[in-house]
Amino acid sequence: MPEHHEIAGPAHGEPLPENRVGALVRVPLDSAPTARWSRALGAHLATALVGHGPVGHLRLNDLVQGASIVIEGVEPAEAEKLGPALREAVEAANQLCGDDDPPGPRNMGQPEADRVAKIVSETTAR
Repeated sequence: MPEHHEIAGPAHGEPLPENRVGALVRVPLDSAPTARWSRALGAHLATALVGHGPVGHLRLNDLVQGASIVIEGVEPAEAEKLGPALREAVEAANQLCGDDDPPGPRNMGQPEADRVAKIVSETTAR
């Protein structure tokens, strides 16, 4: 099923503990994305930020949490560049995940996957 998400509102900043650098920034999404979409977003965002000097303190682990993009360590000097990079990463993730089928070969056909799921359902119902 194709997947598409949009930034749903303004970002919200939160201070981090005193021994950390920058702020935690939460950007709301219209709904919680799949793991596939989240990985695509993270890959595109990381690529977009490579070579930008002040991004050394960013933490992109657990980038998507529920229906929010969460970036830790955002400093004022990088905030201007982060906004456009984030917007482009969302667009790239939407483009990548806009297909009905994820890319790549499958290890079995859909009928066999359905049979496996049926067996699991039948054996859990006992």
